[in-house]
Amino acid sequence: MQFSDLLDGYSYPWLTIALFGTLAVVIALLVHAVLFAVLRRITRFSTVASTLVEFTARPARLVLALLGLQFVLAGAPEDLRLGGVASHGVSLLLIGAITWLAMRAVAGVGEALIRLHPANVGDNLQARRVQTQTRVISRTVMFFLLVIGIASGLMTFPGLRQVGTSILASAGVAGLVAGIAARSVFGNLIAGLQIALSQPIRLDDVVIIQGEWGRIEEITSTYVVVKIWDERRLVVPLQWIIENPFQNWTRTGSQLLGTVFLWVDYRVPLAPLRAELERICKASPEWDGRVASIVVTETTERSIQIRALMSSPDSSTSWDLRCRVREGLINFLQCNYPEALPRMRAEIERKHEEAPPEPVPDMPPIKHGIGDSQAIREPTHPEEVQHAADPRAPADPADAPVAQGR
Repeated sequence: MQFSDLLDGYSYPWLTIALFGTLAVVIALLVHAVLFAVLRRITRFSTVASTLVEFTARPARLVLALLGLQFVLAGAPEDLRLGGVASHGVSLLLIGAITWLAMRAVAGVGEALIRLHPANVGDNLQARRVQTQTRVISRTVMFFLLVIGIASGLMTFPGLRQVGTSILASAGVAGLVAGIAARSVFGNLIAGLQIALSQPIRLDDVVIIQGEWGRIEEITSTYVVVKIWDERRLVVPLQWIIENPFQNWTRTGSQLLGTVFLWVDYRVPLAPLRAELERICKASPEWDGRVASIVVTETTERSIQIRALMSSPDSSTSWDLRCRVREGLINFLQCNYPEALPRMRAEIERKHEEAPPEPVPDMPPIKHGIGDSQAIREPTHPEEVQHAADPRAPADPADAPVAQGR
């Protein structure tokens, strides 16, 4: 006896389908609860298995419930009104639920690998490598699963079956038109695969991109998020990472060498300065004990440049150590050798005093004659005054006529 024959005996077939559908959903939920309770108990000692069960619990519940409904609707009579529409709708929901289950399973495996390789350790190079590959590859796989799920849903429509087939056919290699129209999207997708395989950057890498210092905070399927030191975020497309040069301070390891440059006078003693640097480094928790040295790197006509070199386990502690050493050396010079700070020298020479210039003798008065432009001028002698008053009087008193007596 088939399920369709059972429905023929009822006056309201949809009511019967609803009752049996509800019963099927309840049974599916009970099976899910019992099954995953057992799975959680079995897999509690395995990180990968327990994470996979955790990530697939919710979509599996939906899949089992939809399978129960699909089983009920599959047994309905073919001439049932709207039976085909209901069956088609449940099929679409089931395809979506299965796609969700597959994507969550991939995400669960990726999360399990990340939990097995934590990055909160001292030497986290291997962990960051695994996490970067896992995140990029899992997101790429989930993208293709989503494409397959959409194509499968479209193939359930007779009129769109050709479209779904085309999507499946072009899932690996995009068509010419679609590739030209979405070349940036596919370019970033391919760049993500290249980053996952070649790994020019990894999560928590210290990089300098376009003059900005920061850490790789997130790597998605299309872009990279760089956390700048002042809490800003720099979003960089994956294709830019592949095509442009940038600095990666932690490409092969997290240990770094930090430098401090100081300009000092030629009279600075280097031996006490080296001893002070060693004392500062030993007292600093940021120093890893590998390198601590001072050398003269440049000289000018006025001062010299010294470079203090010190090592640290990672970039964050390197910055703190550099600041600590810089402040310590400046304070040491100020307190003990203030004359060693940069200064400008100048030598002043006094020339011999020269003899004062000889006075110029007074020139005799110039007599001006007729036709001279300065002939008419103010007289300077009494005789000239008298002569100017009476032109008939002789200029020389000796030339005056003797008075005649009566």
